Amino acid sequence: MSHKVAIVMGSGSDRPVMEKAADTLETFGITSEVRVLSAHKTPDQALEFAASASDQGFEVIIAGAGKAAHLAGVMAAKSLLPVIGVPINASLDGMDSLLATVQMPTGIPVATVAIDGATNAALLAVAILAVGDDDLRSRLAQYRHDLAEKTLAG
Repeated sequence: MSHKVAIVMGSGSDRPVMEKAADTLETFGITSEVRVLSAHKTPDQALEFAASASDQGFEVIIAGAGKAAHLAGVMAAKSLLPVIGVPINASLDGMDSLLATVQMPTGIPVATVAIDGATNAALLAVAILAVGDDDLRSRLAQYRHDLAEKTLAG
């Protein structure tokens, strides 16, 4: 089964963090497309992308932004796809972006990972996609097994 995840970021400066999501998805054989879309500087394009993401074949959106990190919320407001927010540490040790990402109003959820937690965002996307894909679920189980073995080996 082929899967496709959108990775959007508010600025090109977020790329070093968000590339970790793309790299993690790639290890599971999941296609991703990376785009720079700002909730504040390119709102029309961000809204258009969110509204059309499902029609473009995306199944999950991972959105990372710093400071007034409203990108994940904008994606969630215009898309019925699961949205995973990655707060980026661009200022205030990332606390501003964490609070902006996690504090969504009732009815418009954004799953939020740790500050700069793009790897976990990708792993959450894998878990979401694995619900209906036995092969992917098996690969995720193997990943977790290998992680446990590596941890125990110290």
